[in-house]
Amino acid sequence: MGLVQVATNTVTSAVANVTLTGISDDSVYMVTGVGVGVETNIREVNMRITKSGSPQSDSEYDYAYKGLISNAGFTNVSSTNQTFIRWDSDLGTGTSEFSNFIIYLYNFNSSSEYSFGTVEEVSVNHSPNSIGKAGGFVHTVASASDGLRIGVNNYVTSTLTGGNFKLFGIGK
Repeated sequence: MGLVQVATNTVTSAVANVTLTGISDDSVYMVTGVGVGVETNIREVNMRITKSGSPQSDSEYDYAYKGLISNAGFTNVSSTNQTFIRWDSDLGTGTSEFSNFIIYLYNFNSSSEYSFGTVEEVSVNHSPNSIGKAGGFVHTVASASDGLRIGVNNYVTSTLTGGNFKLFGIGK
């Protein structure tokens, strides 16, 4: 019992995205990201769910977060029917800009239920401001999912430059 590491990916040079797969049973899974950095200023970490190793780019993602910002109180971020899951981190190229997160994944192996998750993130953005976020997401397609692909700004305008990403099974 406990945590069993399923996949890991350490970014040491620029990559477009990181894919973590290996979800193969009905356990709850956890994804961690430590020291996540991006190439271009004022960019957001985004992700998509994978099915058979391929990221899903359909318009079936819903998400909502509450952000607590050191200089501005709070923000609310939410949307429905998107092609990716947005985080709104506003990271950049400064050496002190980073994101750390924990994501819990539920129903990912089920072919008859929606895959969903919760996110807890702390980051330091380009201003620099400390930001804490908590929220969740759902992929409104009833089919089995096997992991996540994590990228930047919908995988178009920047790359990941650092970070240690891990996928764990819980209670396996």
